[in-house]
Amino acid sequence: MDAGLFLADLEEKPARLAALAQHLRNADPWAALGETEAPVVVVGMGSSHYAGQVAAARLRAGGVPAVAELAASDLLPALRPGTLVVAVSASGASAETIDAVRRLRAAGDGLRFVALTNRPDTELGHLCDATVDLAAGEERGGVACRSFQHTVALLLALESRFCGGPPVVTLLEQAAEASAHLLAHRADWLAEVSSLALGPQGTHVVAPARRISSALQSALMLREGPRLQAVACETADWSHVDVYLTKTTDYRLVLLAGSRWEPELLQWVGRRGTTLVAVGGEVPGAVSTVRYPHDDVDDVRLLTETLVLELVAAEAWRAQPQA
Repeated sequence: MDAGLFLADLEEKPARLAALAQHLRNADPWAALGETEAPVVVVGMGSSHYAGQVAAARLRAGGVPAVAELAASDLLPALRPGTLVVAVSASGASAETIDAVRRLRAAGDGLRFVALTNRPDTELGHLCDATVDLAAGEERGGVACRSFQHTVALLLALESRFCGGPPVVTLLEQAAEASAHLLAHRADWLAEVSSLALGPQGTHVVAPARRISSALQSALMLREGPRLQAVACETADWSHVDVYLTKTTDYRLVLLAGSRWEPELLQWVGRRGTTLVAVGGEVPGAVSTVRYPHDDVDDVRLLTETLVLELVAAEAWRAQPQA
């Protein structure tokens, strides 16, 4: 893992998103599925599972039976014939995901397996009936950042195939523009957000349930690169499970805006004097706010907002003494 190369990976995000948009304009990556609307099970680990949770919830909201499971679980569901299993692994080598595919294959016939991976020519790809290439390029920094973003994008394309919805190509183009804006203007916000968000007792990231993957991934980036303490929570659930620490710690909260449940959180934040940074919307009481083009489009937020704390993580990592 390399901090400088991680930053370079982040700086490639706009171009890679634009290229993915063009690829989707020319071809449907899920064309091999045909016209079926079978039940869907998404298996993966880490950030692959983060993306899968949101994708499965969105499919269910669209009327398609879908679940996301940690590939390592001993309680994988019993599946009926025709079920589509999407096995997600950026590297194509996640031992738990490979094991899950083998277990599910052994448990029943008539299932279809698709590997969603950045490296199709790997064991996972060979175990599945088809592969969908994330097309995120080599992540030389050793951190799954672009591949996470592309996983979200391609699962949105799967949802669009089953349920309809906004054109994914347009969302990708808007997210590319938004990402380019955040990168081009980082001198205006990055130092301030870093000083506010990185507290002596860690960073807390919250997002609405429909974008919980963004909070989970953002916190992971702070843990994985610079090895900083960071945790994620859903915006409404925060008032049930995380609010307590605002009374006893130097609590630093990064709010990925857009939940209708924010008012209760903001009451506690104001009462306790919590340091609040808002991303993607104007939030009362925020001491710093990061905005970007198209942040009024919720799916653009989903595809873009992790870049804020990814850049914070990259700079904090680069500033650390080299071992």
